[in-house]
Amino acid sequence: MTRLKDVGELGLIRRIRQTTAAASGPGVLTGIGDDTAVLALSPGAALLATTDLVIEDVHFRRATTSFLDLGWKALAVNLSDVASMGGVPRYALVALAVPASAEMEDVDALYAGMREAAAPHGVAIVGGDTAGSPHGWFVNVTVLGEHTGTPRLRSAAKPGDAVAVTGSLGRSAAGLALLERGLAHTRAAGVPEAAAEELAVAHRRPTPRVAEGRWLGQAPGVHAMMDLSDGLATDLGHICRESGVGARVMTDRLPTAESVRQAARALGRNPIEWAAAGGEDYELLVTCAPEAAAALARGLREATGTPLTVVGEIEGGKSGIHWIGADGEPLAVGSGFEHFRG
Repeated sequence: MTRLKDVGELGLIRRIRQTTAAASGPGVLTGIGDDTAVLALSPGAALLATTDLVIEDVHFRRATTSFLDLGWKALAVNLSDVASMGGVPRYALVALAVPASAEMEDVDALYAGMREAAAPHGVAIVGGDTAGSPHGWFVNVTVLGEHTGTPRLRSAAKPGDAVAVTGSLGRSAAGLALLERGLAHTRAAGVPEAAAEELAVAHRRPTPRVAEGRWLGQAPGVHAMMDLSDGLATDLGHICRESGVGARVMTDRLPTAESVRQAARALGRNPIEWAAAGGEDYELLVTCAPEAAAALARGLREATGTPLTVVGEIEGGKSGIHWIGADGEPLAVGSGFEHFRG
């Protein structure tokens, strides 16, 4: 094993440059090696820019996350942001701070995971920064994308809109709950091995809905869109505040996988809690004209294979989210994740 303190920052940069050079796309005019990368955008395209910081013991734990999976997730969450605007991700920059005692092979695995997440979307890693860290790993990824139409904003929801989500909810939160308890405890609790593996992968390697975001971003009737990073309760709240509206959500409509329900039964949890407030599903949250919802669901499934489920509606003249249980009565639902409050 080679430790970073043995090769220094310049040695690390050379290693990163070597491992990412093959992934450079045709739009990379100048990549890693100069003060900035020189990049090409499509004619008439607007630039999209997003960044996410991943911190050890805040966003991930070494005991439950490999560096390969960490690299995947660090890049995938940024791809998800571009997807939520209906855009196309193109380039990534990575700022990395790690302890001097870290091993070069772990850095290699981190970048391998990022390349795996980037490859299906043709995203090139074109630069970044490196630094020593006295307190664990810090990975900050910035993704640049482009949009040739009208980006779908949080502020565009309209009273009467249907509220819909792609895929299913709660898998990442359920996966984290299982990972934190350990494999032996999970088996003892009676969670089927296949279900446990599915949920662990959902947490470690979320799938950014890039194709889905592009399709929905071009579809008539779609008004507001964002990705579900902090949980439906928090993220729908963002749309409500930015659009000056309220929302009504029917909890019995929230799409949850059988694996989530199996884990909830085994651990004595409510799957609705994970689906509404669990976070890190990285599905897309959409508001759309109600008359367009059925056609959007059919079209999205035909185009991408991903379901779109209507879970509620936007309400004018109100604020906040009103959760309704299967019996039609109001239901208390906790908030999603928020930094500085936990």
